[in-house]
Amino acid sequence: MLPIRKLALAVAAVAACLTPAAAQDYPSHAVRIIVPFGAGGPADVYARFIGQHLQETFKQSFVVENRPGAGSVTGTNEAAKSPPDGYTLLMMSNTHTVNETLNTTKSFVLMRDFVPVAPINYSDLVMVVHPTVEAKDLKEFIALLKAKPGALNYASSGAGTPYHMAGELFKAMSETNIVHVPHRGSGEARTNTIGGHVQMMFDAVTTMAENVKAGQVRALGTSGTVRSAVLPDVPTIAEAGLPGYDATIWLGVMAPAGTPKPIVDKLNAEINKALSNADTKAAWAKQGAAPIIMTPAEFDKYLRSDIEKWAKVIQTAGIKAQ
Repeated sequence: MLPIRKLALAVAAVAACLTPAAAQDYPSHAVRIIVPFGAGGPADVYARFIGQHLQETFKQSFVVENRPGAGSVTGTNEAAKSPPDGYTLLMMSNTHTVNETLNTTKSFVLMRDFVPVAPINYSDLVMVVHPTVEAKDLKEFIALLKAKPGALNYASSGAGTPYHMAGELFKAMSETNIVHVPHRGSGEARTNTIGGHVQMMFDAVTTMAENVKAGQVRALGTSGTVRSAVLPDVPTIAEAGLPGYDATIWLGVMAPAGTPKPIVDKLNAEINKALSNADTKAAWAKQGAAPIIMTPAEFDKYLRSDIEKWAKVIQTAGIKAQ
């Protein structure tokens, strides 16, 4: 039998010969969207939105499969090994561009083993603490951390995720010591923060805003350069005490390397159509998310730039995977 790598290359070579005319028949059966994160988080929510739109457009099933673990590596590995025929897609995020530098043990290389299809959206993060934490604002929280170095914890959905990197960026800029507690997914991290098992978390505004409004957690700041329309009374972290702080979470779709360009272009066009819809923009704005519309080539450039950006941050700040 051919080795797996050679077999994959052979399949890719055959797929590359697919003509635009043949791509018109795509998809002829169910497509799976691998989400390498837990259910209930932004990647899962927006993968289901995109999957529903594509399903209605193409009249074929687009099935979301959650494969969380190892900070997105488990599910991404599975996607990388899948046939490059357009029937396996990967819902990815800036976790993946971060992990190109942070995770040196993973078996895949993002820009070698995948091709960009389309970005989806971006949103700010919100820094929250459990109500029992004796700090009413960011400056008081920083003072508390400096008074009790290493005594408090913050949750994330795993190494390299936007929640982890936002926490490490906060630590570096505030010169404090708060212990990282990685979880299997953002839902688990969120539950443990709301339950008071972990004191702090950075989470997407799109998923944590309602918990803030319900008083289950206290928001100390949002991570963008301007206040979030969803939480207008919450200052940005930059204005609350850390000038220059800026972190977001963004999502996108990729496919295994070798996926025929006509199929990639077809998916890109339909995804962009969904993102351009006025109702979609309005609904997402209420959630704190904004669409990102690009061609595959533009998304490729964006990904490479983000990899370089985070490589510099990780190396300069000395951020570790644990």
